[in-house]
Amino acid sequence: MIAPKAFLDALSGHASRLFNGETPVPRSEFETQFKALLQSGFSKLDLVSREEFDSQMAVLARTRTRARLEALEAKMAELEGKVGGAAGTEKAE
Repeated sequence: MIAPKAFLDALSGHASRLFNGETPVPRSEFETQFKALLQSGFSKLDLVSREEFDSQMAVLARTRTRARLEALEAKMAELEGKVGGAAGTEKAE
């Protein structure tokens, strides 16, 4: 994965070559070259799409919710055991 600073430095260098070349680059050609440059740079980064990110966040949220539910169920069973045990000892007396 390319470091963000190195990516921005390379991008800056390419842009300055486009602007400061011997012959001025027409706007449409500049846009085409700049888009290609950005796509090339982004492909080197370890990025995910928004859809992939949202999907993973939903999975993690369900996992956390499930873990909290299981913890609460265990705590409830423990408390019910204590209450049931206390009620059983009171009846025995």
